[in-house]
Amino acid sequence: MQIPYVGILVNDSLYRNIPLGKTNHEAVKLYIEAGKELEVTPCFFRLQDFRSKGETVRAYVMNDNKKFIRIAVPIPKVIHNRAIHADSKAYRKLCTWSRNGIRLFNRWNRYGKLRIHRMLLENMELKPHLPATCLATAASVRAMMKQYHSLIIKPNNRSTGLGVMKLERKTTGWILTYPVRTGVKNQNWRTIHLHGQTLPVLLKRKLRAQKHIVQQCVPLATYKGRPFDLRVSVQRDSSGGWQITGIVAKVASKKCFLTNVAQGGTVYRLETILDTDYYMALNKEEVFRGIADLSLRIARHLGASLPHIADLGLDVGIDANGFPMIIECNGRDQRYSFREAGMHKEWRAAYFNPMAYAKFLLNNVTTSDCHQNKCNSEYDR
Repeated sequence: MQIPYVGILVNDSLYRNIPLGKTNHEAVKLYIEAGKELEVTPCFFRLQDFRSKGETVRAYVMNDNKKFIRIAVPIPKVIHNRAIHADSKAYRKLCTWSRNGIRLFNRWNRYGKLRIHRMLLENMELKPHLPATCLATAASVRAMMKQYHSLIIKPNNRSTGLGVMKLERKTTGWILTYPVRTGVKNQNWRTIHLHGQTLPVLLKRKLRAQKHIVQQCVPLATYKGRPFDLRVSVQRDSSGGWQITGIVAKVASKKCFLTNVAQGGTVYRLETILDTDYYMALNKEEVFRGIADLSLRIARHLGASLPHIADLGLDVGIDANGFPMIIECNGRDQRYSFREAGMHKEWRAAYFNPMAYAKFLLNNVTTSDCHQNKCNSEYDR
């Protein structure tokens, strides 16, 4: 019996490095390990490797000598999207795959922050866990300044902490902290002291140039005097349902208010932090349960409207009392935080679960979700 292929859609940069074994943070070989256990064969390709009228796609697969080779394989019936595409042309092509019967999950994974926030607001149970958030304009920022002493302003469609600014009221007045560089790492930071509530020209220029959101700054709990939040991996598994793969804490560096690992944040097991004297009064099981329950409710709510999603990375903050707040939702989870925290079981599971979900879809091809061919509700710029 032919072992079925499971497609993994990747970007050019990762694709080129697969045969070299230099795939950086994406542990391609963990897909291979999962495939062996699940009796499916992972194959890796890009959007441009598809031909509209062909029955095969040229993809990288691992041979018996544990080398990646590029061969023509039958177009997989199930594909896990790990690529990032930012244009409508790519989205239309992905939709064509779905219309042709390919079961493509995480089809679109670049949802705007404001859109996700508004979707979550529809659920009354989630409202207490959502910080005030709105489209950032000069008027809305000034209005938020009257309600909160600390605000986060960030691009609507970027990740890893790129371009994030902080507006904070001190005893001397309002101060804007912003990155000089917005490349892979915001290494250099500058501050501007506001005159009253008059917004700096630099900030107004940024808001006009690119869509931003302004968000109430969540009062994060601290570890060693530095704020931390949590990355919660929520994935569909072999049952087709949502489950928590892992929870890892991200602690901000001394030089930056951001907790993102790409911006110098450090990762820890949450247990390590909660075991300190400062949090001894908290019930650890209740804290974990509260985070997990909130994360699952978010995934189920989003999954009802965006049914192609199956692999989410949620940024969740907790206050000093352990109350969870949702900061943002990532449609393409960066899994290496678990590895860096020494959480190897969770790290491997983060690769295993998408493959297990793919196997579930292969075994349930008649269980078509009713939204599979609806391609007008996901694309969001």
